[in-house]
Amino acid sequence: MTVRSLVVVGASLAGLRAVEAARKAGFDGSITLVGAEPHLPYDRPPLSKGFLAASDDEPPHFRTEEVLRDELGVELVLGEAATGLDTDRRVVRVGDREIGYDALVIATGCRLRTLPGTEHLAGVHGLRTLDDSVAVRSALEAGARTVVIGAGFIGSEVAAGATRRGLDVTIVEALPTPLVRATGTAMGAAIAGLHERNGTRLLCGTGVAAVEGDGRVERVVLDDGTVIPADLVVVGIGVVPSTQWLEGSGVTIDDGIVCDETLWTGVPRVYAAGDVASWVNPVFGTRQRMENWTAAAEQGAAAARNAIAPDQAKPYATVPYFWSDWYDDRIQFVGVPDADEVLLVDGDTETAGRWVALYRRGDRLVGALTVNGQTEIMKYRVMIAKGASWDDALAHAERRRELALVKAGAAAGA
Repeated sequence: MTVRSLVVVGASLAGLRAVEAARKAGFDGSITLVGAEPHLPYDRPPLSKGFLAASDDEPPHFRTEEVLRDELGVELVLGEAATGLDTDRRVVRVGDREIGYDALVIATGCRLRTLPGTEHLAGVHGLRTLDDSVAVRSALEAGARTVVIGAGFIGSEVAAGATRRGLDVTIVEALPTPLVRATGTAMGAAIAGLHERNGTRLLCGTGVAAVEGDGRVERVVLDDGTVIPADLVVVGIGVVPSTQWLEGSGVTIDDGIVCDETLWTGVPRVYAAGDVASWVNPVFGTRQRMENWTAAAEQGAAAARNAIAPDQAKPYATVPYFWSDWYDDRIQFVGVPDADEVLLVDGDTETAGRWVALYRRGDRLVGALTVNGQTEIMKYRVMIAKGASWDDALAHAERRRELALVKAGAAAGA
C-alpha cells in the first residue's frame, strides 16, 4: 500500500523531527501534526535552564507556524489531545474528530507524576511544559521560598537556578542517594555534592508527609516532622509514558509503547518515538526507554522514515546521551549506568573542577560520566558504540590524563 497520509501524534521534538524527516525523504503526501498543548513545538531543555533564568527570553519554539504550514506543508491540530486510536480503520480520534492515516508515528512523550493532595494549592508545580516553566519563573522572580521535591536532573536544575537568584532553596529526596537510576549510587552521591558546594540545602532519605496551605502553599511537612516554609513547591518525582489514550487499540503497552528495533509497534503502519517508545536497542541488545533530547530527535526521524517506507525499515541503534547544567557545572553521561564497576579515572569528586568516571560491564565499556568534561564525553560515546573493551577505555583515559598534565605543565612554564 502506498503511503499518502502521515499522522504524527505529539507536537514534541520527536514529532517535529518526524515531520521534517518525512519531507526530507521526499514524502509528498499529507502530514497532520496533533498536539495536546496549544503551543507550536518547542525545546524542553531550556525550560529548566536558560528560559527559567531569563525573564526576557522568548519561548523556545523550533519553527514558526509559517514554516510548518507553508514550507513543510503540515496541518496543525494543536490544543487538543488524541483520545483514541482505531488501528482497524486506521483513524486517530481527537475529541469528536477522526483523522485518517496510512502511516502513524506516536510521539506523545510522558506526563508528570503528581503529588497527591496538592491539587487545590496554588504555588505547587511540575516542570514539563512551557506553561509550567512560565509559572515557576514568575514565582522565582517574586522571590519565592522554594522547595523542590525530588533531586533528579530537572528538579536540581530548578534548585540551582533559584539558588543563583539568591533565594532560600531546599531539595527533598526520598531516596538516601539521588540519581541512582541515572548514574548509579557512587556517582549519584558525587554529583549531589555540587548542591552542598553551592549552598543549596539537600535533604535525602526523607519523604514528604504533607504540603499545606490555605489555598496557596505555605509549608512542606516531612516524614520526620521537619517543617519547611515555602511559597513555591516544584514537584520532580518522575514521569509516566502518555499511553492512556491507546487503551483498546491493540498497541502493546509495558512502561511505554513496546517496539522492535525499527520502532515498529507490531501493529500495521504504527511506529513510536521519543520518551514514549520502549524499543530494543541493538547497541546493547536490551529494551530501553530513554527520556532525553538526543534520543527523541533521532527516534522521531527514524520512525518517520520507517513508517513511510516500511519495506525499507532500518533498525535504530544509539548510545544514550544526556546532559544537565547545575550552577557553573555541566554534567554529561553516555551509555548505561547498569555496571559491574564504576571507576573514577580523572579528577576529584570532592572538589570543584573536571572529573571523569567510566562504567564497566563484563570486559566492556558501557558508560561514561563527566563533570565539566565537554572535550571528553563524545570520545567515550564513540568507543561504546564500537564495543570498546574495558582495557582500551582505561588506556585511552590514561593517555588523556597524561596529555592534560603535559599541557598544564607547559602552560605553567610559559
